[in-house]
Amino acid sequence: MLEEGKKAPAFTLPDQNGNKVSLKDFKGKKVVLYFYPKDNTSGCTKEACDFRDTFPNFKKVNAVIIGISPDSVESHRKFADKYELPFTLLSDEKKEVLEKYGVWKEKSMYGRKYMGVERTTVIIDENGKILKIFPKVKVKGHSEEVLKAIQESGK
Repeated sequence: MLEEGKKAPAFTLPDQNGNKVSLKDFKGKKVVLYFYPKDNTSGCTKEACDFRDTFPNFKKVNAVIIGISPDSVESHRKFADKYELPFTLLSDEKKEVLEKYGVWKEKSMYGRKYMGVERTTVIIDENGKILKIFPKVKVKGHSEEVLKAIQESGK
């Protein structure tokens, strides 16, 4: 179980360009790690575009944005290109990081149960500790909510 104040689980995954990216690469910066179900679906596209539109404000507070889903590197590349996303998308096709962070869960739609990503955002501080967890994220207004949490943490 993830807990605020504890060390964030380490990971290394390929980004939308096939480059390996590790959490430790961002030491000294705040990391907004957002887990989402699927590229090019309405809610995930809205969330990505909201983070894209508020991206300059995250840069001002020394924060990077990283999206993680079980989609392939190629799917991420097309998604990032289509919506001009200025941040990193990581591919977790084996669902190892999704499971480490506890966001790969049983879900239910129309009475059918299946495994999927529970939309969750984790803010990690400059030293790799979990600053804040946003479980079961509602997309509308979320990027502003995350930005506000980062701004308030610096006070």
